[in-house]
Amino acid sequence: MRADRPLDALETVRACEERFEHGWVLDTGAAPLRAAVRVLAGQGLVEEADRETRAELSAWEGRAVRWAVRLSAAGHDLLAYARTRPAPASSGPGPRERLVELLPSQMAALRVFVALAGQLRQPPAPGLAEQVRAAVHDRSAGRWQLCLTREQMESVAYGFWLHRLTGSALEANRFGRDYAVMHRPGP
Repeated sequence: MRADRPLDALETVRACEERFEHGWVLDTGAAPLRAAVRVLAGQGLVEEADRETRAELSAWEGRAVRWAVRLSAAGHDLLAYARTRPAPASSGPGPRERLVELLPSQMAALRVFVALAGQLRQPPAPGLAEQVRAAVHDRSAGRWQLCLTREQMESVAYGFWLHRLTGSALEANRFGRDYAVMHRPGP
């Protein structure tokens, strides 16, 4: 682990915290991180022990504790956020996948559809939610890029059909024109 990068330093502090019963990383546990921890403390990502806390830790440890640190609430949240951040885009679509580029309005409608998954009788296709989370925005084209299977594309078309019935037909019409996939309800 490289302590020169903030996330790596936070991860090291978190790992060291687990070794100590009291949840504080002591001067002996993270001495090489001290400079990085000062920067993290300035950003509110870690909390340094005050004099009273160091006295309590000294009594607990049976030795003088000159320095102690632990993750702040924001530090914990940053690590949780970093773990859920989408992986970088792959080099392209996998087998049985197609690169799909969506306008921002289409992506917004698709996110609503995916967010309603638990309330729908016909939920999004398996893996569609993960693809939406991992979508990459191509700033030069102004489009969101996803790699979708045929089943996922049909599910997207269903979501756009629902969106069409509640307001705008643009998203469904463009998707149908670009990818020849439209939802047509049965009789």
